[in-house]
Amino acid sequence: MQTLLFANGELKRGVMVDRLLASLESPRVICADGGALLARALGLSPHTIIGDLDSLSADEVARFKAAGAEIIQHPPEKDETDFELALHYCRRIGVSGIHVLGGLGGRIDQTIANILLPAQPAFQELRLDFVDGDQLVRLLRPGAHHIAGERGDTISLIPLSAAAEGISTRALKYPLQANSLQLGPARGISNVMLADAAEIDFRAGLLLLVHTSGRA
Repeated sequence: MQTLLFANGELKRGVMVDRLLASLESPRVICADGGALLARALGLSPHTIIGDLDSLSADEVARFKAAGAEIIQHPPEKDETDFELALHYCRRIGVSGIHVLGGLGGRIDQTIANILLPAQPAFQELRLDFVDGDQLVRLLRPGAHHIAGERGDTISLIPLSAAAEGISTRALKYPLQANSLQLGPARGISNVMLADAAEIDFRAGLLLLVHTSGRA
């Protein structure tokens, strides 16, 4: 079953979001607190709502529960964000491939924290795609990775470790052949897909993939 995870951030409609929604058939819908309102705005019914529920009124919680949603409430004073609690929940129930909506935009601190959460060892088995507007963001670990898109799409690779090493690419305008990208310099920004599919393979470190539909 495909899984949609709604964080309590902003969501822009665009090519990537519309393409994702059109591809879904009866997805599991998991919401971090107020992410349930984003799901409802898209005509989706949450299966699970998790968090301290400070972004939902008591009436809204009651209506979601009456509609069949599982409510998992945590105390407001906690070490984890509601989105992090939702990721732990996904890991416990065995979900691995997750499409995140509402995880980007709005508060920059929350956005950065959300993007970095998959780097935790506890979440290394999770494959998260953050989708917003015309963009998809994904954390890459060492190994081979396939990128499905369209010729002319923009691909950026940003190291999240001191260095990402042994990077080789296929079907990108500016190729890398067993190269390294260092944390800081923007060498990996604004590459271009030369076909409807591209490949990235690397040996060590962490990379953030930002895939933009069309020319960014």
